[in-house]
Amino acid sequence: RLEGLSKQLDWDVRSIQRWFRQRCNQEKPSTLRKFCESMWRFSFSLYVFTYGVRFLKKTPWLWNTRHCWYNYPYQPLTTDLHYYYILELSFYWSLMFSQFTDIKRKDFGIMFLHHLVAIFLISFSYVNNMARVGTLVLCLHDSADALLEAAKMANYAKFQKICDLLFVMFAMVFITTRLGIFPLWVLNTTLFESWEIVGPYPSWWVFNLLLLLIQGLNCFWSYLIVKIACKAISKGKVSKDDRSDIESSSDEEDSEPPGKNPHTATTTNGTSGTNGYLLTGSCSVD
Repeated sequence: RLEGLSKQLDWDVRSIQRWFRQRCNQEKPSTLRKFCESMWRFSFSLYVFTYGVRFLKKTPWLWNTRHCWYNYPYQPLTTDLHYYYILELSFYWSLMFSQFTDIKRKDFGIMFLHHLVAIFLISFSYVNNMARVGTLVLCLHDSADALLEAAKMANYAKFQKICDLLFVMFAMVFITTRLGIFPLWVLNTTLFESWEIVGPYPSWWVFNLLLLLIQGLNCFWSYLIVKIACKAISKGKVSKDDRSDIESSSDEEDSEPPGKNPHTATTTNGTSGTNGYLLTGSCSVD
Protein backbone atom coordinates (compact mmCIF):
# COMPACT_ATOMS: atom_id res chain seq x y z
CA ARG A 1 0.00 0.00 0.00
CA LEU A 2 2.87 2.38 0.75
CA GLU A 3 4.41 1.71 -2.65
CA GLY A 4 1.04 2.32 -4.31
CA LEU A 5 0.62 5.64 -2.50
CA SER A 6 4.21 6.52 -3.40
CA LYS A 7 3.46 6.12 -7.09
CA GLN A 8 0.14 8.00 -6.89
CA LEU A 9 1.54 10.97 -4.97
CA ASP A 10 5.03 10.94 -6.47
CA TRP A 11 6.47 10.77 -2.94
CA ASP A 12 9.07 8.38 -1.66
CA VAL A 13 7.94 5.76 0.89
CA ARG A 14 9.92 7.43 3.67
CA SER A 15 7.99 10.70 3.29
CA ILE A 16 4.65 8.89 3.41
CA GLN A 17 5.68 7.09 6.62
CA ARG A 18 6.66 10.40 8.21
CA TRP A 19 3.35 11.96 7.20
CA PHE A 20 1.37 9.15 8.87
CA ARG A 21 3.46 9.40 12.06
CA GLN A 22 2.94 13.15 12.30
CA ARG A 23 -0.75 12.82 11.51
CA CYS A 24 -1.08 10.45 14.47
CA ASN A 25 0.72 13.00 16.64
CA GLN A 26 -2.14 15.45 16.07
CA GLU A 27 -4.26 13.36 18.44
CA LYS A 28 -1.75 13.93 21.22
CA PRO A 29 -2.36 16.79 23.66
CA SER A 30 -0.67 20.14 23.14
CA THR A 31 1.75 21.67 25.61
CA LEU A 32 -0.77 24.42 26.37
CA ARG A 33 -3.42 21.88 27.33
CA LYS A 34 -1.01 20.04 29.61
CA PHE A 35 0.09 23.34 31.17
CA CYS A 36 -3.53 24.29 31.92
CA GLU A 37 -4.20 20.90 33.50
CA SER A 38 -1.15 21.23 35.74
CA MET A 39 -2.08 24.82 36.60
CA TRP A 40 -5.47 24.03 38.08
CA ARG A 41 -4.10 21.03 39.97
CA PHE A 42 -1.29 23.19 41.34
CA SER A 43 -3.79 25.82 42.50
CA PHE A 44 -5.99 23.31 44.29
CA SER A 45 -3.08 21.37 45.82
CA LEU A 46 -1.51 24.54 47.20
CA TYR A 47 -4.82 25.73 48.64
CA VAL A 48 -5.87 22.45 50.24
CA PHE A 49 -2.42 21.82 51.73
CA THR A 50 -2.30 25.34 53.18
CA TYR A 51 -5.79 24.89 54.63
CA GLY A 52 -4.84 21.51 56.10
CA VAL A 53 -1.72 22.88 57.81
CA ARG A 54 -3.62 25.87 59.23
CA PHE A 55 -6.34 23.56 60.55
CA LEU A 56 -4.09 20.86 61.97
CA LYS A 57 -1.68 23.15 63.81
CA LYS A 58 -4.57 24.04 66.15
CA THR A 59 -5.42 20.40 66.91
CA PRO A 60 -3.89 18.27 69.69
CA TRP A 61 -3.57 15.14 67.53
CA LEU A 62 -1.01 16.78 65.24
CA TRP A 63 1.47 16.96 68.11
CA ASN A 64 0.38 13.76 69.88
CA THR A 65 -1.19 11.13 67.63
CA ARG A 66 -2.62 9.25 70.61
CA HIS A 67 -5.32 11.95 70.72
CA CYS A 68 -6.69 10.41 67.53
CA TRP A 69 -7.99 7.52 69.64
CA TYR A 70 -8.84 9.04 73.01
CA ASN A 71 -12.59 8.85 73.61
CA TYR A 72 -13.07 7.12 70.26
CA PRO A 73 -15.64 6.86 68.64
CA TYR A 74 -17.34 9.66 70.61
CA GLN A 75 -15.30 12.49 69.11
CA PRO A 76 -16.98 15.72 67.93
CA LEU A 77 -16.97 16.54 64.21
CA THR A 78 -16.11 20.22 63.94
CA THR A 79 -17.09 22.48 61.04
CA ASP A 80 -13.48 22.90 59.89
CA LEU A 81 -12.86 19.16 59.90
CA HIS A 82 -16.10 18.52 57.99
CA TYR A 83 -15.18 21.14 55.36
CA TYR A 84 -11.68 19.69 54.96
CA TYR A 85 -13.07 16.21 54.37
CA ILE A 86 -15.75 17.31 51.90
CA LEU A 87 -13.17 19.37 49.99
CA GLU A 88 -10.79 16.43 49.65
CA LEU A 89 -13.55 13.98 48.78
CA SER A 90 -14.94 16.24 46.05
CA PHE A 91 -11.45 16.65 44.56
CA TYR A 92 -10.89 12.90 44.30
CA TRP A 93 -14.34 12.39 42.81
CA SER A 94 -13.50 15.03 40.20
CA LEU A 95 -10.23 13.23 39.41
CA MET A 96 -12.14 9.97 39.07
CA PHE A 97 -14.43 11.36 36.36
CA SER A 98 -11.99 13.75 34.65
CA GLN A 99 -9.44 10.96 34.25
CA PHE A 100 -11.46 9.72 31.27
CA THR A 101 -11.40 13.12 29.54
CA ASP A 102 -8.01 14.48 30.65
CA ILE A 103 -4.69 13.59 29.07
CA LYS A 104 -4.33 9.81 29.14
CA ARG A 105 -1.07 8.57 30.61
CA LYS A 106 0.65 5.23 30.89
CA ASP A 107 -0.29 4.85 34.56
CA PHE A 108 -4.02 5.21 33.89
CA GLY A 109 -4.78 1.91 35.62
CA ILE A 110 -2.69 2.57 38.73
CA MET A 111 -4.09 6.08 39.07
CA PHE A 112 -7.65 4.77 38.69
CA LEU A 113 -6.95 2.29 41.50
CA HIS A 114 -5.47 5.09 43.61
CA HIS A 115 -8.58 7.28 43.15
CA LEU A 116 -10.86 4.38 44.05
CA VAL A 117 -8.89 3.57 47.21
CA ALA A 118 -8.67 7.27 48.19
CA ILE A 119 -12.42 7.83 47.79
CA PHE A 120 -13.28 4.67 49.71
CA LEU A 121 -10.72 5.47 52.43
CA ILE A 122 -11.98 9.04 52.91
CA SER A 123 -15.62 7.92 52.99
CA PHE A 124 -14.87 4.94 55.25
CA SER A 125 -12.90 7.00 57.78
CA TYR A 126 -15.62 9.68 57.81
CA VAL A 127 -18.43 7.19 58.43
CA ASN A 128 -16.44 5.43 61.18
CA ASN A 129 -15.43 8.76 62.75
CA MET A 130 -11.72 8.16 62.11
CA ALA A 131 -11.50 11.69 60.78
CA ARG A 132 -8.70 12.79 63.10
CA VAL A 133 -6.14 10.38 61.77
CA GLY A 134 -7.69 10.83 58.33
CA THR A 135 -6.72 14.50 58.32
CA LEU A 136 -3.11 13.53 59.02
CA VAL A 137 -3.12 11.14 56.06
CA LEU A 138 -4.66 13.74 53.74
CA CYS A 139 -2.33 16.60 54.69
CA LEU A 140 0.75 14.40 54.48
CA HIS A 141 -0.14 13.19 50.99
CA ASP A 142 -0.92 16.72 49.78
CA SER A 143 2.50 18.07 50.76
CA ALA A 144 4.35 17.16 47.56
CA ASP A 145 1.61 17.56 44.95
CA ALA A 146 1.99 21.31 44.44
CA LEU A 147 5.75 20.95 43.85
CA LEU A 148 5.17 18.27 41.21
CA GLU A 149 2.67 20.40 39.28
CA ALA A 150 4.94 23.45 39.56
CA ALA A 151 7.84 21.42 38.12
CA LYS A 152 5.63 20.32 35.22
CA MET A 153 4.59 23.90 34.48
CA ALA A 154 8.22 25.04 34.52
CA ASN A 155 9.07 22.26 32.11
CA TYR A 156 6.24 23.16 29.73
CA ALA A 157 7.38 26.80 29.85
CA LYS A 158 10.96 25.69 28.98
CA PHE A 159 12.46 26.90 32.27
CA GLN A 160 14.71 23.87 32.62
CA LYS A 161 16.77 25.00 35.62
CA ILE A 162 13.66 25.90 37.61
CA CYS A 163 12.11 22.58 36.57
CA ASP A 164 15.16 20.66 37.80
CA LEU A 165 15.18 22.50 41.12
CA LEU A 166 11.45 21.96 41.71
CA PHE A 167 11.75 18.30 40.79
CA VAL A 168 14.57 17.78 43.29
CA MET A 169 12.47 19.48 45.98
CA PHE A 170 9.46 17.36 45.03
CA ALA A 171 11.46 14.13 45.15
CA MET A 172 12.89 14.97 48.58
CA VAL A 173 9.49 15.90 50.04
CA PHE A 174 7.72 12.92 48.44
CA ILE A 175 10.18 10.27 49.61
CA THR A 176 10.57 11.82 53.07
CA THR A 177 6.83 12.12 53.74
CA ARG A 178 5.56 8.93 52.12
CA LEU A 179 8.38 6.50 52.82
CA GLY A 180 9.51 8.04 56.12
CA ILE A 181 6.92 10.07 58.01
CA PHE A 182 3.84 8.18 56.82
CA PRO A 183 4.87 4.69 58.00
CA LEU A 184 6.72 5.86 61.12
CA TRP A 185 4.10 8.39 62.23
CA VAL A 186 0.69 7.59 60.74
CA LEU A 187 0.88 3.82 60.32
CA ASN A 188 2.42 3.59 63.76
CA THR A 189 -0.63 5.21 65.34
CA THR A 190 -3.21 3.33 63.24
CA LEU A 191 -1.57 -0.08 63.79
CA PHE A 192 -0.12 0.08 67.29
CA GLU A 193 -1.42 3.05 69.28
CA SER A 194 -5.01 2.39 68.24
CA TRP A 195 -4.60 -1.29 69.13
CA GLU A 196 -3.40 -0.29 72.59
CA ILE A 197 -6.06 2.37 73.26
CA VAL A 198 -9.14 1.13 71.39
CA GLY A 199 -8.35 -2.45 70.43
CA PRO A 200 -8.95 -4.20 67.10
CA TYR A 201 -12.43 -4.36 65.59
CA PRO A 202 -13.72 -5.11 62.05
CA SER A 203 -13.43 -1.53 60.77
CA TRP A 204 -9.93 -1.31 62.20
CA TRP A 205 -8.76 -4.13 59.94
CA VAL A 206 -10.34 -2.61 56.82
CA PHE A 207 -8.95 0.85 57.55
CA ASN A 208 -5.40 -0.38 58.05
CA LEU A 209 -5.59 -2.62 54.99
CA LEU A 210 -6.47 0.41 52.86
CA LEU A 211 -3.62 2.43 54.38
CA LEU A 212 -1.16 -0.38 53.62
CA LEU A 213 -2.43 -0.46 50.04
CA ILE A 214 -1.80 3.29 49.80
CA GLN A 215 1.71 2.70 51.12
CA GLY A 216 2.27 0.10 48.41
CA LEU A 217 1.34 2.68 45.78
CA ASN A 218 3.70 5.16 47.45
CA CYS A 219 6.55 2.68 47.07
CA PHE A 220 5.71 2.20 43.39
CA TRP A 221 5.75 5.94 42.68
CA SER A 222 8.93 6.39 44.70
CA TYR A 223 10.57 3.83 42.44
CA LEU A 224 9.53 5.87 39.38
CA ILE A 225 10.85 9.09 40.95
CA VAL A 226 14.22 7.51 41.74
CA LYS A 227 14.34 6.15 38.19
CA ILE A 228 13.74 9.63 36.74
CA ALA A 229 16.32 11.10 39.13
CA CYS A 230 18.97 8.60 37.96
CA LYS A 231 18.26 9.51 34.34
CA ALA A 232 18.44 13.20 35.24
CA ILE A 233 21.86 12.75 36.82
CA SER A 234 23.18 10.94 33.74
CA LYS A 235 21.70 13.44 31.26
CA GLY A 236 22.10 16.60 33.32
CA LYS A 237 18.38 17.47 33.35
CA VAL A 238 14.94 16.04 33.97
CA SER A 239 14.22 14.92 30.44
CA LYS A 240 11.30 12.54 30.61
CA ASP A 241 8.54 11.44 32.94
CA ASP A 242 8.25 7.64 32.89
CA ARG A 243 4.48 7.91 33.13
CA SER A 244 4.27 10.34 30.19
CA ASP A 245 1.42 10.03 27.75
CA ILE A 246 3.79 10.70 24.83
CA GLU A 247 6.63 8.45 23.78
CA SER A 248 9.86 9.99 22.56
CA SER A 249 10.37 9.82 18.81
CA SER A 250 12.62 7.18 17.35
CA ASP A 251 15.87 8.00 15.61
CA GLU A 252 14.38 6.77 12.36
CA GLU A 253 11.62 9.34 12.50
CA ASP A 254 13.97 12.24 13.17
CA SER A 255 16.60 11.42 10.59
CA GLU A 256 16.39 10.82 6.87
CA PRO A 257 18.38 8.10 5.09
CA PRO A 258 21.25 9.38 2.99
CA GLY A 259 20.62 9.91 -0.70
CA LYS A 260 16.88 10.53 -0.31
CA ASN A 261 15.17 13.84 -0.85
CA PRO A 262 11.90 13.83 1.09
CA HIS A 263 8.86 15.60 -0.19
CA THR A 264 8.90 19.24 0.85
CA ALA A 265 5.84 20.09 2.91
CA THR A 266 3.76 23.06 1.92
CA THR A 267 2.90 25.91 4.25
CA THR A 268 -0.72 26.28 5.28
CA ASN A 269 -1.90 29.27 7.28
CA GLY A 270 1.64 30.05 8.33
CA THR A 271 2.33 26.56 9.69
CA SER A 272 4.50 23.94 8.10
CA GLY A 273 2.44 20.88 7.29
CA THR A 274 0.58 18.77 4.79
CA ASN A 275 -3.17 19.25 4.42
CA GLY A 276 -2.93 21.74 7.27
CA TYR A 277 -1.42 19.29 9.77
CA LEU A 278 1.57 20.48 11.76
CA LEU A 279 4.84 18.76 11.16
CA THR A 280 6.23 19.34 14.60
CA GLY A 281 7.86 16.55 16.56
CA SER A 282 6.19 15.18 19.65
CA CYS A 283 7.18 16.51 23.01
CA SER A 284 9.12 13.91 24.95
CA VAL A 285 8.41 15.27 28.42
CA ASP A 286 5.19 15.11 30.35
